[in-house]
Parts: sequence; structure tokens; C-alpha cells
Amino acid sequence: MMTMHDWPQMTKEVTAQIRQLRADAPEVMRAFAALAQAASTAQALDAKTKELIALAISVAVRCDDCIAFHVKAALDRGASKQEITEALGMAIYMGAGPSVMYATHALDALGQFAAAEKA
Repeated sequence: MMTMHDWPQMTKEVTAQIRQLRADAPEVMRAFAALAQAASTAQALDAKTKELIALAISVAVRCDDCIAFHVKAALDRGASKQEITEALGMAIYMGAGPSVMYATHALDALGQFAAAEKA
């Protein structure tokens, strides 16, 4: 399979930029972090399900950086390849052709993060 990005490296680089945003816009980033925490806290939906939803939305809105973070987070919360693939199917259903293309990005990220976990 052709590798589109180095997804683990992408998350490291983006994380560094997010740190800079936290320094430069602390109030905005604190509010964003609080929103993220509130939205992702397990309630009626568990944390894994919420990450799968976030991944599907990442594909549907065509955000590579988001795909990288949410594939990793879904794996960290115990999502299987099949669960991730089903979430990608929902993204494709809701986002049509462009989501098919971005679903391949998520599969590429899944392969890289899964390989890194085994190493």
C-alpha cells in the first residue's frame, strides 16, 4: 500500500504547533480543551464509540490532521480494525466520493499506528 503521510510523525509535529497555540492563545485553547473534554467524556456513549464518531467526522470533513489524532485515539481506546472500518463506512455514506478518498488516509494511518504499537 502506498503511504500517503507519516501519520505518527504528523501527530508529533501538529502537537508541537498546538503547544505553541496554547502559549499564544491560552484562553481560546483552554476553552477548546474544556469542550473536547466535555464532549469526549464517557456518558451514554463510551469513549471508544465517541472516538469512532470523531474519526468518521474527520474523514467526512477531510481533515488529515484530525484523522491522525482520532485513529490513534480510537486504537488507544481499544477500537478494532473492523470497528474503525465500519466507522469509515458511515463517513463514506455521509460524505460520498471525497470521503472514500479520505477513508484511505485513515486506513493508512491505522496501518502505521498499529505497526508502531507492535514494534
